[in-house]
Amino acid sequence: SCCSFQVLLKSDAPTGDVLLDETLRHIKATESAETVQTWIELLTGETWNPFKLQYQLRNVRERLAKALVEKGILTTEKQNFLLFDMTTHPVSNASEKQRLVKKLQESVLERWVNDPQRMERRTLALLVLAHASDVLENVFASLADDKYDVAMNRTKDLLDMDPEVEAAKARGTEMIWAVLAAFNK
Repeated sequence: SCCSFQVLLKSDAPTGDVLLDETLRHIKATESAETVQTWIELLTGETWNPFKLQYQLRNVRERLAKALVEKGILTTEKQNFLLFDMTTHPVSNASEKQRLVKKLQESVLERWVNDPQRMERRTLALLVLAHASDVLENVFASLADDKYDVAMNRTKDLLDMDPEVEAAKARGTEMIWAVLAAFNK
């Protein structure tokens, strides 16, 4: 299945992104190729394999949040939860969030092509990530009821497609479909 597709390193040239470069070093260091599902579990620390703990990206959530703070998308706040303070990262750039929400809404309503092979790869990836993050309903929440139903039905049809079949159809989208398969497992 698509979920068992192995990640093969084509180039270890630095990307300029600290987390991506660290990930490339981990992939390069593995003796045998791992699957997309395994890499997601390893890099996020969701695996309990004691022999592979060195592949975990340390403090990955905090580092991602920090990068978004530096880009002006998020801010950092301390919130009090009765007995303890907790650092949170609310959205500081509401216009950027709204731009993304509008882009996804339009891609599913006005620019719907009903064929993922003709869909812009970045939009396909955003829909898959929104689904994997359980925020897809929030993306369409501001729509009128009839448009909300259309948007949810179209994305459900898209996300219910067979990732292996779709990955085989077009070069360059294999990883997107493999990530969807991993989250749908």
